[in-house]
Amino acid sequence: MPTAAPFPTLTRNTTERRSTVRVTRSRAAALAAAAVMLSGGCGGSSSGGAKGADADRFSVALTEPDHLTPGNTSSDYSITVLDTLFETPVSIDAASGKPVMRAAESVTSTDQKVWTIKIRQGGAFGNGEPVTAQSFADSWNATAYGPNGWTNNYYFANIEGYDKLNPEKGDPSTDKLSGLKVVDDHTLEVTLTAPFSQFPITLAYIAFAPMPKAAFADLKAYDQAPVGNGPFVLDGAWEHDRQIKVKRSPAYNGERRAKAGAVTFRIYAGRDTAYTDLRAGRVDLLTTIPPASTAEAQRLLGDRFLRTPDGTMDYLGFPTFDKRFANRDLRRAFSMAIDRKAIVDAVYDGAFKPMASLLAPLVPGYRENACGEACAYDPAKAKALFDQAGGFSGTLTLWFSNADPSYEQWMTAVANQLKQNLGISDIKLRKVPASDYLSSLRERKEDGPYRNNWVMDYPSPQDYLEYMWGAGNRMGWENKEFDDLIKQANSAPGLDASLPLYQKAEDVALAEMPMIPLWNWQNQVGYSTRISGVNVTPYSKNLYAISVKQG
Repeated sequence: MPTAAPFPTLTRNTTERRSTVRVTRSRAAALAAAAVMLSGGCGGSSSGGAKGADADRFSVALTEPDHLTPGNTSSDYSITVLDTLFETPVSIDAASGKPVMRAAESVTSTDQKVWTIKIRQGGAFGNGEPVTAQSFADSWNATAYGPNGWTNNYYFANIEGYDKLNPEKGDPSTDKLSGLKVVDDHTLEVTLTAPFSQFPITLAYIAFAPMPKAAFADLKAYDQAPVGNGPFVLDGAWEHDRQIKVKRSPAYNGERRAKAGAVTFRIYAGRDTAYTDLRAGRVDLLTTIPPASTAEAQRLLGDRFLRTPDGTMDYLGFPTFDKRFANRDLRRAFSMAIDRKAIVDAVYDGAFKPMASLLAPLVPGYRENACGEACAYDPAKAKALFDQAGGFSGTLTLWFSNADPSYEQWMTAVANQLKQNLGISDIKLRKVPASDYLSSLRERKEDGPYRNNWVMDYPSPQDYLEYMWGAGNRMGWENKEFDDLIKQANSAPGLDASLPLYQKAEDVALAEMPMIPLWNWQNQVGYSTRISGVNVTPYSKNLYAISVKQG
């Protein structure tokens, strides 16, 4: 008998339009210092008499991506582009938060351990190559193969054979996951290491997109000029720090047929500059209006300003591998010394929500005050706990990226509060280029607390808890009770049964506080008079649905 599960069988329903997934790990926006638009000729506002796709082109403000290979990026900058170029097996429905079919025809299982994925027939890559089960298997194997060093490697850890591609010592004995079996051109069988009722929803993550055979001839070159199975294809070379252009794919025949002929992603060094260009009509869509400009944007844009819920969270992480931060009471003291509401009001004009939970509010299992006293601002108790933990000596270095001016603003506020409330006098700010920040954290170069940001891949507690607090986390934090609870939750017979276990795991992480929850983002979106059909959701920017007004 099939095991009860929230999504034991998923089938395609071609009559219903669905949103596509947006995933990532570092939230986009951008730095603001004396930044100027780096694209030549800043016009999203006029076609200038262009013909063909350019006459039906709109522009989107973006920060420079780190990679354009689906398995090798978790950056929202990158995934905004990849969402136009690729299609994952499923996507997330904006209304229900549940998985719906996209490149797959169905995802089924009788035991939640062995899953059968039927690939939609007729799918094609932008180069005309058919999308097959082998396309997915090849892409997933490449991402899971340890020596490639790709960012999304860990998302395949629950597929059988992962350990052989990622041995603790020596070289891998194989480059293929034993848990992937290509049954035929349109059937992929996936065997997991344990039952996992939420496996279908994970297939919305960008790492599970397919790649064509041509990619494997030169993976480095492919990263610069990816060919995907989505509604758009690249239109010319990736012009670093300037622009990325895509156009409607002639090979695409899925449900996300592009309404516009082309899109230009204009690369900005700062979203303040991007907002200035939006107001001037020089860029058509900005999905990250600076929160401090929210009131003005609402007044100027009217119904062209949108505010939408978001799964993105900001945290302050600790390098627990550094003995100076090994004491949990010290970390809890830091948390209680931070006035989250004051920072949100000052830096984000109250647009974000101060958090006392590791999960975003739209995630099943969210509890508004899961953290309790440890996340309540209480300078007196913070100082007492700090002294009890032995205090802190030496220089305290706070790490963050230069991707957005607000990061330095709130880190400065945190530094001032820690000085005032805990008496730490020697605090320095370490601002790292956005392109180097995630790699620095992965390599554990940080020598102090750091800004950590999580953009929801799919609405599940597992997506937050396991990937940020589980094995191999950036903090170097290890806790067997937490790991065991995550395993139990992952193997539960369904979502309802898993939630209490995920919540217990969250309680363990909050008690130890290796990473402090700070606030939950909200999307502030604005667009020009040239376009219509803007529908940004927590899961996708849905650029395929945007039309350019003619005349």
